[in-house]
Amino acid sequence: MSKNYFEQLPDLEYVNRTEDGKRISDYTKVKNLFKRGKLREDIFQDTAFFEKYSIQGDDRPDNVAQKFYGKPEYDWVVLLANNIINVYEEWPLPQVRWDAYLLEKYNNDYDTLYNGVHHYESNEVANSQGVVMFPGGIRVGAAQSVSYFDQAANQQTTVNPVSKAITNYEYENRVNDDKRNIFLLKGMYLGIVNDDIEKMMRYKKGSTQYVSKSLKRAENIRLYE
Repeated sequence: MSKNYFEQLPDLEYVNRTEDGKRISDYTKVKNLFKRGKLREDIFQDTAFFEKYSIQGDDRPDNVAQKFYGKPEYDWVVLLANNIINVYEEWPLPQVRWDAYLLEKYNNDYDTLYNGVHHYESNEVANSQGVVMFPGGIRVGAAQSVSYFDQAANQQTTVNPVSKAITNYEYENRVNDDKRNIFLLKGMYLGIVNDDIEKMMRYKKGSTQYVSKSLKRAENIRLYE
């Protein structure tokens, strides 16, 4: 049975205290947000367990989980498979938020955003036989040139410049679009991951703070065990 990630987090109880440290009430139960699950290394490091996936439009992790696994509750699997901790920064922003982010970052200066040069990249340079003498897509200076001897033409050739300007807008969109390329755990392995996460979320016996596998109680709680 699929579970919401937060449903699997264990609980902890801590003593309510005033600012000066005096106890004011009994224990309060909360979810232990510091207890974080992850895919075990033998799965995470093996591409055979995953499929490439491209995030479409404004899809959120739960939308992707619904499309791929048939259940939005598996959004946490989507995130763990890509080691995403901060969704706001590591997931492609929806178009409306993306536009607002760009305008804020560039102080509503449309000219700087759309026409300002972020950096220069090389155009591919090939000789008369089609052999690549300088690859494309490498960051270079604005006046980068390439010289080589073309044996087929029996002459020294210079291409100047080989660079092209990449605007701030092009660069920012490239960064956001790159976040769309993710990996998804194949559905046949969901059961294994569910079992692993359930074990990871259990507290270990032997501590004075231990109440049950899903609950700790103490004044100073060790959150990660």
